[in-house]
Amino acid sequence: MAEKIIIATGKAPAAIGTYSQAVKVGSTVYLSGQIPLDPATMALAGDDFETQVVRVFDNLKAVCEAAGGSMAD
Repeated sequence: MAEKIIIATGKAPAAIGTYSQAVKVGSTVYLSGQIPLDPATMALAGDDFETQVVRVFDNLKAVCEAAGGSMAD
């Protein structure tokens, strides 16, 4: 069985609860859902949908990069 590696980065909000930002098993990375929290403040990003969705994708990108990949993977 492939080794399970827990992925964590300070460039995305810390996991709130008993889960990880991502788990890498072999060459597959399983990402948790992201919400529009600013990782520096853990506060909701902006008041509008566009600002919040950009933050969500920035968080996803940071977790992908912490796992050694990119959004293109």
